[in-house]
Amino acid sequence: MSKFTYAEMPNKDGFFGEFGGQIIPPELKQIMDEINDAYEEIRQKPEFQAELDLLFADYVGRPSPIYHAKRLSEKLGGAQIYLKREDLNHTGAHKINHCLGEALLAKFMGKTKVIAETGAGQHGVALATACALVGIPCEIHMGQVDIEKEHPNVTKMKILGCKLVSVTRGTATLKDAVDSAFEEYLKDPVNFIYAIGSVVGPHPFPKMVRDFQSIIGTEAREQFQAKTNHLPDYVTACVGGGSNAIGMFSAFLNDDNVNFVGVEPAGKGLDTQEHSATLTLGKPSTLHGMKCYVLETEEGEPMPVHSIASGLDYPGVGPQHSYLKDLGRVQYESASDQECLDAFMELSRIEGIIPALESAHAVAWAMRKAPTLSKDQTILVNLSGRGDKDADYVAEKLGL
Repeated sequence: MSKFTYAEMPNKDGFFGEFGGQIIPPELKQIMDEINDAYEEIRQKPEFQAELDLLFADYVGRPSPIYHAKRLSEKLGGAQIYLKREDLNHTGAHKINHCLGEALLAKFMGKTKVIAETGAGQHGVALATACALVGIPCEIHMGQVDIEKEHPNVTKMKILGCKLVSVTRGTATLKDAVDSAFEEYLKDPVNFIYAIGSVVGPHPFPKMVRDFQSIIGTEAREQFQAKTNHLPDYVTACVGGGSNAIGMFSAFLNDDNVNFVGVEPAGKGLDTQEHSATLTLGKPSTLHGMKCYVLETEEGEPMPVHSIASGLDYPGVGPQHSYLKDLGRVQYESASDQECLDAFMELSRIEGIIPALESAHAVAWAMRKAPTLSKDQTILVNLSGRGDKDADYVAEKLGL
């Protein structure tokens, strides 16, 4: 590989190769540029970084540990599986990392309301938490299907004081929640800020969310070497929009001997229409203000997508992931709903760790891959969230 520095991405116009940018109306471009300018200003301020570092340590509970899943590794045979325990963060997932950054940015810019979408509810809970902390009103849009499926997170958001908007249009899932939230944002983009929940959308959000999430990989790289005296052979994470994956991958991208696998939802099968395997089966197009890989119908509309994990059922993906796919630096594979459920139960019963259904996709790939490798090889999984929100749903589905 060449010694290309991945930290140089995106360019000043927000492009990762041909992907990204600002595919938005001219009147919104000025607003997005103002957000970018404010972000670049605030990130240079030592007092901002000091406040964020303090919150990461004393509020979130960082650094999150790396855990050697010995019993699971022994049962599978082959490679040793390690877990980056983002599930132990305050609010139960990686989402709090960028939500704190976005809430502090909103406060710095004097915004009067923070608006967002959520799928599984983890972004919604994390943003409601961060907004409560800094004292800014918060409005979360969530598909009705996901509201019914992720009831524990819905309750938490209400307790935290956010306004929850039920979205019933279309498939009443994540893509429709994004559309609804964006429409609300457009009513007053000067005073509102749309806190995007992943590395998607128009520039500067893919860059900004990646930067806030990069703490995962920065910690993991140092921790893994301290624990094992070498770097992992494989680093893997689930991919919907792709924030937990890019956060984990970012610190290792210039390490030539590290292999990366992003795991998408194969849903009910790649040969069906009920999946969310955007990078596996999609094509370059535009969605939500960016160019990226998109799953589209024959008419060129975003395809109705499916995953057992509400946080992954999105027909697009982050532009940096799209670029890394075309570059060949990251391999994108998939895991089905059934593989996800199997991994959810296996990790719960072998290691006593209940993962989020989203994260269980990456665990499923690790379980599939480990037996094909030698015992001195390693797989580092970003366990991006915990499964409290999914426990009742899984128990009902499996008849437990």
